[in-house]
Order: sequence, then structure tokens, then C-alpha cells
Amino acid sequence: MFEHDHPDLSISQQCALLQVPRTSFDYAPQGQTRQNLALMRLIDVHFLVTPFLDVQKMTWHLRNDGHAVNEKLIRRLMGLLGVRRENGPPDRFLTLLTADPSEAQHQ
Repeated sequence: MFEHDHPDLSISQQCALLQVPRTSFDYAPQGQTRQNLALMRLIDVHFLVTPFLDVQKMTWHLRNDGHAVNEKLIRRLMGLLGVRRENGPPDRFLTLLTADPSEAQHQ
């Protein structure tokens, strides 16, 4: 697609012709760190034992095990793993979005 050693066109000109941003040409996605991979293994183990844990409870369990984590990191890692709690109380936000507006006022 791109020729690094093209005699007439620079990389910038080739990107412009193909309508590709120049910054995306050199982009190489980074993999997960060893710490994140270890946390993903722990999340997987906890989730296999207790599939009803949500992000907050999973964060609590990992903090209890001595890991310095926050909910944002755990939410991202659980998303990468594709794990979601199977049962438990429904999320209030989703309930309010799908409920009849007249009923939402009384909750």
C-alpha cells in the first residue's frame, strides 16, 4: 500500500492521496502490560467462582487481595475479557431508561 522508498512521492504525499491521516501510518498498538495481564487472570478466576460480581465488587475483591486498582481499570479489563455479571439486581439506570416515564417519577 505504501512504498517507503518511492522515488517521487513522500509518505506524507502518499497518505494524502489515499486520504489516510499521516499520524495513523506509523501507529502500532501497544499490548497489555504484565500487571494488566496478571489482573485479567485474577478477574477471570474470581469471575469463574462468582459470576454475579459487578465492577465495584470485583474492584473490592482485588483491593482486598492487596492490588492497587480502581473501578475504571477493572471496567476496562472486564470489557476486554468480555465478562459481565449474569444475574443480580438490574442496573437502576437501565431500568429508568426502559421504564414508562409516568412510572419513573414514582420511583
